[in-house]
Amino acid sequence: MPAPLQWAMSETARPTLSVIVLAAVFTAAGITHFVAPQFFDRIVPPGLPMSARTATLISGAAELAGGLGLLHPATRPAARLGLLALLLAVFPANIYMAQEPQKFGVPAWVAWGRLPLQPLLMWLVWRAGRGRD
Repeated sequence: MPAPLQWAMSETARPTLSVIVLAAVFTAAGITHFVAPQFFDRIVPPGLPMSARTATLISGAAELAGGLGLLHPATRPAARLGLLALLLAVFPANIYMAQEPQKFGVPAWVAWGRLPLQPLLMWLVWRAGRGRD
């Protein structure tokens, strides 16, 4: 078996279950941005230099790319950095939603409860993108 193919098939090249789950979460979220963009459009804070739909599609594409990028060891470090940047970039939308939960049809505790989950998700992404999972 050629060396690159053998390396790709090795046990260390395979993503762990936690990386696969995280990749699935981001991939599913990215797909949702394209299938049902209206919700995401609504939580884009006012004042961005682009339309809400553009922000929704860009963040959806970034989630898809990052989620899929976590699955291969060669792209995992870049996917980690991209997803960390994305999570920082979308945090204002989470704050906006928490400040006006009634506007989005969610209970206040749900909107506020999402905020501390963001650092946890960032930590999981950081761990997933390390050279050694």
